[in-house]
Amino acid sequence: MDDSEYPIALPVPRKGRGAVTNLQGRYEVDQRETVDDGWGGADTEDSEASPLRTQVFEERAKSILTRNASPDIPFSVSLNPYRGCEHGCIYCFARPTHSYLGLSPGLDFESRIYAKVNAAELLERELSKNSYVPEPIALGVSTDAYQPAERELLITRRVIEVLHAHHHPFAAITKSSLIERDIDLLAPMASRNQVMVAVTVTTLDAGIARTLEPRAATPSRRLRMIRTLSEAGIPVGVSVAPVIPFVTEPDIERVLEACAEAGATSASYIVLRLPWEVAPLFKDWLAAHFPDRAERVMARVRDMRGGKDYDSSFATRMKGEGLWAELLKQRFHNAVRRLGLNERRRGILDISQFRPQFSARRAPEPASDNPQLSLF
Repeated sequence: MDDSEYPIALPVPRKGRGAVTNLQGRYEVDQRETVDDGWGGADTEDSEASPLRTQVFEERAKSILTRNASPDIPFSVSLNPYRGCEHGCIYCFARPTHSYLGLSPGLDFESRIYAKVNAAELLERELSKNSYVPEPIALGVSTDAYQPAERELLITRRVIEVLHAHHHPFAAITKSSLIERDIDLLAPMASRNQVMVAVTVTTLDAGIARTLEPRAATPSRRLRMIRTLSEAGIPVGVSVAPVIPFVTEPDIERVLEACAEAGATSASYIVLRLPWEVAPLFKDWLAAHFPDRAERVMARVRDMRGGKDYDSSFATRMKGEGLWAELLKQRFHNAVRRLGLNERRRGILDISQFRPQFSARRAPEPASDNPQLSLF
């Protein structure tokens, strides 16, 4: 039988999922190829692939704090309670990490979640070491610490309970309203200048968000989250990320205005990043959801990346380079200035009250000096 009878199937979106394919990870040994044999899949224009069930696996991690020395990242220590993320954001720069597990950065990344069930125990052990030197911890940077699995597993809450008990500063970044559950821990820490929250708001268009970040909170819910946290006395910033040309880029000023009105006091942005397998996954997503502008989007991305899909250089990977990147920078800073965002020094988190050997029976007195570190 001729191979032409089995053409390569076109990507078909799955309801509630960001990736439209289970692209092979770069470390997988077996090769696989998708074909349409006529028994199902993309056989009609309106067809939709069957739902994919999420699986959560317990993992007993060996360590929990990750350190980096990247000059363009405003923190050096991070903690991620989960590997993989059910939010399914198609642009997530952490997707390629699933390749290290022998899994796909595509649908596997958002449907096969690994939960570090001993995260709080490891953190407690780390903070209690005589050699430990405190500095602010960034929580949920690679994968969202408040993704759906957290509702039942409570790993992130137990981590924050340890940080709260030790008076250890941290900053969290999230797209999930589940963080409101932990206001009882966050508010007292905020009163001690030991916590801040960054909420990612990519667009105000619910239709775009539904395919771009399918299982994250809706844009309107994130605005309500900013207001709720702010009213509880918790400093809130907005991360407009990623900026996608011709998709989320037209929304920048409106996003900043809405977040400032909701109570955000600081703002930052990141241009779309497409490392490793994220590039083909994103292109498949564009072809499935924005076929009319896919070529324009990628042409503009390459304009900012020296003609490539991605450039990992520290100097430009977050903001891009060239004329369009400079215009984007000017738009952002003009809006921030007009709205009064970033007027105060951001991210001052106090480490002076850290309790290395916390005891519920007899807690040590806070240090008399007041050294502080800056985050975000």
